[in-house]
Amino acid sequence: MRLPLLLAAAIAIAAPAHAAVPTPPPFPAPVTHDGAHDFDFLIGDWKAHVRRLPKRLVGSTEWLAYDGTSNHHKLLGSNSNLEEFDVTGPAGHMHGQTLRLYNPQTRQWSIYLLDVDKGTLPQPPMVGEFKDGVGEFYDQEPWDGRMILVRYQWFNDSPKAAHMQQAFSADGGKSWEVNWICELTR
Repeated sequence: MRLPLLLAAAIAIAAPAHAAVPTPPPFPAPVTHDGAHDFDFLIGDWKAHVRRLPKRLVGSTEWLAYDGTSNHHKLLGSNSNLEEFDVTGPAGHMHGQTLRLYNPQTRQWSIYLLDVDKGTLPQPPMVGEFKDGVGEFYDQEPWDGRMILVRYQWFNDSPKAAHMQQAFSADGGKSWEVNWICELTR
């Protein structure tokens, strides 16, 4: 007998049908940060120490190490910049160029890894921005017969140190495997 009385009391306490519906939260304000100078910390010459996983998305823990240089300079007086990268290790020699272009309308960066040996400019670029001092850039690429997400993260550690990480996700961004770490020092 007590159960029907408790149920009746719960119904009487419930909000009437004409109660106001809560207002959804407002959309976030547009980004007001002008990120045109977010990569300025990289401009100049660096010593580079790279660690990379040659086998990716298979649970490998075998890292290869390389040392060399990473030189960054602005292009034609703009905020865009170009990196020239050259490292060597027991597994061989790697060199490359990275083009970073800033779009003042979207306030985002596009990052292209140039392949001068093949004469190609990969499409689409990594795209993203800096938030709270960390740059995050994403794209989607084919890997081992499937499409994966790729993320770069850039960290300005100090005036004399910076690093970046590349990570892959095969599950839509639920989990990430870091497979490339580049530590830069002046």
